[in-house]
Amino acid sequence: MADKDLITDDQRLEVSPGSLLSVQSGALGPLVEYQAVLHDGTLSLVPLDSHATGEGVVQPYPRSPKLLRKVAASRNLSEEQLSRRLEELQSERTRTKAHIQSLKKRKADLSRSTEVMKHQVRERVEGMRAALQRDQQAMMDSLELDRIETSARLDHVLKGWDQHLGQVQRSITTTQKSLGQTRTGGDKQNHPDDLSHKKPDASEAEIRLNEERFEKLLKTLRSFHKDLKAQLQRKTLLLDSFPVMMDRQTCHSKITVTGEGRGMCFSDFAQSSPEHPLQFDKVCCALGSVAVTTGQRYWEADVRCCSAWAVGVAYGCLDRKGRDKGAKLGRNRNSWCVELRHGRLSAWHNDRHVSCSASGRGVPGRVGVWVHYEKGKLAFYDAETMKVLQEFSAALTTVFDRVHHQFTEPLYPAFCFLRPSEGQVWPSHMEIRDINTPIAIHKCQ
Repeated sequence: MADKDLITDDQRLEVSPGSLLSVQSGALGPLVEYQAVLHDGTLSLVPLDSHATGEGVVQPYPRSPKLLRKVAASRNLSEEQLSRRLEELQSERTRTKAHIQSLKKRKADLSRSTEVMKHQVRERVEGMRAALQRDQQAMMDSLELDRIETSARLDHVLKGWDQHLGQVQRSITTTQKSLGQTRTGGDKQNHPDDLSHKKPDASEAEIRLNEERFEKLLKTLRSFHKDLKAQLQRKTLLLDSFPVMMDRQTCHSKITVTGEGRGMCFSDFAQSSPEHPLQFDKVCCALGSVAVTTGQRYWEADVRCCSAWAVGVAYGCLDRKGRDKGAKLGRNRNSWCVELRHGRLSAWHNDRHVSCSASGRGVPGRVGVWVHYEKGKLAFYDAETMKVLQEFSAALTTVFDRVHHQFTEPLYPAFCFLRPSEGQVWPSHMEIRDINTPIAIHKCQ
């Protein structure tokens, strides 16, 4: 062809826009045809294969006819395909609008549901407030009745003294008249009455307000106030109540699970059942059957019938065999606990401990355990006063020498009977309270 020349790599040539050139790379290289293209004042050589794609991009290999037909078909959709595509888009638009309306309705329902909940809470609080107001009025009426009765008794005594005063006054008048007549030498017609000295009756000192009953009332109110504060704090934790059952497979052979799996009894005699791989063989412990893996959870253990105990949480990897620290609550990195030993209360983790002070009225009879799994927080409470016994959190605690950013494994409730002091009886019973039911008076066997 006239405008097409064959050149090699090392040749210099002059070309004009639209010229066709054939270039061979080396003696044995493939023959490639180029076309000179002028774009924005720049002359460039474009392989002819690039025009087949319509994109101006050099392709390493020619595209297959099948692929080219597919690309062309995608660019040139038929009327039927376009109509079907339009129907699909319109259907998607309808579904999207319906879903948006559903979300908006749910949002509106949230507000209505919240208002209903608030109304129900207000009703119950108003009921409590009305009960308190009625009780307050009853106490005020009782105090007023005591005042009225005491005042009536004093009025009766006061009336007697007023009468006595009148008699004294009349005697004074009579005596004065007799004295005047004696001085003037007149007849002594009036003689003073023989009025005796009136002494206060001993019963008068007992006429006073019932202060003893009033002091009892104040003491009861103070107790109710403390209990109310504790119950209000406990109310928040009860929202995270967690049903705990004992895992019989983990119980030491001297532990018998009672009831519905909520109680444990210690016995001096080991059970003759086959040993389980998850069972504690030396340390007298047991774990809960369900682990905490998310959220906030709270439960309580009744330890009133134990003289030495430990209540806490542990990872499932806690050792079950032997008496080493790896199997004891709080003596390793895999467990946390509060324990009562030799009459002293302490919190343990990683074989380090701090002393815990109860509420100033002795050791707690119920221990509350609260876990916030995501935040790595753990707290132990005296469940009767809601006083915090010990907290473990993500903050650095120098005593325990570890930063807990989060828990790394599922946490199991853990319970342990400890050896009591010499002269004390072995602990006999520990129970997980159903905190959604009223507290019952439990008698230790």
